[in-house]
Amino acid sequence: EVQLMESGGGLVQPGGSLRLSCAASGFTFNMRTMNWVRQAPGKTLEWVAGISPGDVVADYSESVKGRFTLSRANSTNIIYLQMDSLKFEDTGRYYCTTGARYNNYQPRGQGTQVTVSS
Repeated sequence: EVQLMESGGGLVQPGGSLRLSCAASGFTFNMRTMNWVRQAPGKTLEWVAGISPGDVVADYSESVKGRFTLSRANSTNIIYLQMDSLKFEDTGRYYCTTGARYNNYQPRGQGTQVTVSS
């Protein structure tokens, strides 16, 4: 059974930083692309970033490119999302997922809340 557990969210001021983590189990982690998605209140799920199995290529949405950095540790089955220069519009619940757009990014974990507020 795929299990994904996100952590690291919190309340931060604009311009601040957070690092999210996602611990994964129940599948061959080093063979799967991993994605982060987020959902702001009243909005649909938004893809944020994804990283290939070999940690060779990470891709980002235009809204976070240059501010967020996605990495993975295949030895420990964890992915990290370093979020810098946070903006109000980054507020939302962040989920890691092995899924993709075609299956609405399932499965995903319970998520971790990020709130950017002054």
